[in-house]
Amino acid sequence: MFESLTDRFDAVFSRLRGRGRLSEADVDEALREIRLALLQADVNLRVVRDFVSRVRDQLVGVDLSQSLTPGQQVVKVVHDELRTILGGETLRLTYASRPPTVVLLAGLQGSGKTTTAAKLASWYKRHEGRNPLLVGADLQRPAAVQQLRVLGEQAGVAVFSEPSDPVTVAKKGLEEAVRLGRDVLIVDTAGRLSIDADLMEEVRRVSAIIEPHYKFLVIDAMTGQDAVATAEAFHHTLALDGVILTKVDGDARGGAALSVKEVVGRPIVFTSTGEKLGDFDQFHPDRMADRILGMGDVLTLIEKAEAHVDPGQAEVAVARLQQGRFTLEDFLDQMQQVKKMGPLSGLVGMIPGLPKELRNAEIDDGLLGPIEAIIHSMTPEERQNPSIINGSRRLRIANGSGTSTTEVNSLLDRFKQMQGYMRQMAGMPGLGGRVARRATSGGQKSRKSNKKKRRGR
Repeated sequence: MFESLTDRFDAVFSRLRGRGRLSEADVDEALREIRLALLQADVNLRVVRDFVSRVRDQLVGVDLSQSLTPGQQVVKVVHDELRTILGGETLRLTYASRPPTVVLLAGLQGSGKTTTAAKLASWYKRHEGRNPLLVGADLQRPAAVQQLRVLGEQAGVAVFSEPSDPVTVAKKGLEEAVRLGRDVLIVDTAGRLSIDADLMEEVRRVSAIIEPHYKFLVIDAMTGQDAVATAEAFHHTLALDGVILTKVDGDARGGAALSVKEVVGRPIVFTSTGEKLGDFDQFHPDRMADRILGMGDVLTLIEKAEAHVDPGQAEVAVARLQQGRFTLEDFLDQMQQVKKMGPLSGLVGMIPGLPKELRNAEIDDGLLGPIEAIIHSMTPEERQNPSIINGSRRLRIANGSGTSTTEVNSLLDRFKQMQGYMRQMAGMPGLGGRVARRATSGGQKSRKSNKKKRRGR
C-alpha cells in the first residue's frame, strides 16, 4: 500500500531539493502535484482539499526554518499533516476495572472480520499478556463459527458459540467470560454483502446487550472510498471507537487509510497485512507517515526483531560480528530468524534510505529455499570454512540440494562478499558495542518490563 503515492511524493521533493528558496509559484506547483497524487490514491476529495490548504498556509507567507532547507521544510510540513490525517497519536488501549474488557467487531461480509477476531485475540495474548475469549456471534454466514474455532485453536484461544440467535450468543458469551475469569472478550458479529437495515439492527442489539468498551469496524483497504462510506454508516449506528484495516499488503492505493480519520472522526487502531495470525499490528500514524514519505519504519522493524529473534542466538551472532567471524552456519541461522519476522518485501519497505527500485521490488520468499537447501547439503566443516569447497564438493552439494553448481558458486561468491562487509563493520569504532547492547539487553528487557506492567494493571 502507498507505493505509488510514495513514488509521486519522491518526485515532487526531488525537484525542490537544492533550491535556495521557494517562491509562491514553486509551492503552488508542488501542491498541485501532491493534490493529484492524493486523488489518484483514492483519498476523499474533502480530505485532499483540506490537507493541501493546511500545507499551503504553513508554507506561504511564513518564514522558513533557518535549520532546514526549503525542500526539507516542505517535507516536514507534509509529514506533519500526513500524521494528522492518519490520526495524530497511536490509540492507547485501556482495560476495564472489572474484567472482561469487551471488544465488538463489526463489518461487511468479506472484509476479513472473523480472521481479524482471531488475530486480535492472538495480539492481546502475545503482546499484552491477556487471556481472551472469542465469541462466534456470526450465525449468518455458513461455517463462520467453525472458521473461528479453527483459528482460535491455532491462536490458543477458546471460542464460545451456540446455535441460537446472535444477541443470546453474545450475552451468554459475556457470562462465560466472567465465569472463566477471562480479561478480554472479543465478539465476532455477522456481516452482509452490503449495508442494510437488518444488519444494522442486529449489530445494534448485540452492542446494547454486551455494552462493549471498544467497537471496532473491520474494513477492507482494497475497497478505497467505499470503505469510508461503510465506516460512516456503521458509525451512525454504533458510535465506533476505531477502525481495523485489513489487506493493507494488497494492491491498495491507500485512500481508505488517509480518509477514514478525517471523514469519520475515528482512528485506525490496527492493520492486518497477511494471512498468518501474527500479521497484525497496532497502527502508528507517525510511522506510517514516515513510510509514505520513503523514510522507512525502523521502530517497527526493531519491534519485529525483538519479538521473533532468539536473544541467545542474537548474542552469539553479535560476538562473532565483534570478532570479525561470520560463517555459513551463522548466515543460515540469521536467515531463518529473519523469515520469522514476515514477508521479505514488507521488511525491505521498513529500511530507510533505500532507492525506489529496491523499496518497491517484489521479493519472493521462495528464493530462500534453494539457499537453505544448499547450506544444509554442506558438511559442518564446509559451513565453517567454505574455502575448502572445491569442484567435486560443489558438485556433491548441488546434487544433494537439487540445485546447479552455478547456483552453489553464486551463493559462495555472495557469501564471500558478505564476510568482507562483516569484517569492515567489526572494525568500525564502537559499532560492536552498540549492536551488542541493543541485541542482547535493551530490547528484550524493555519488552519483559512492559509485559510485567501490563499484567499489573
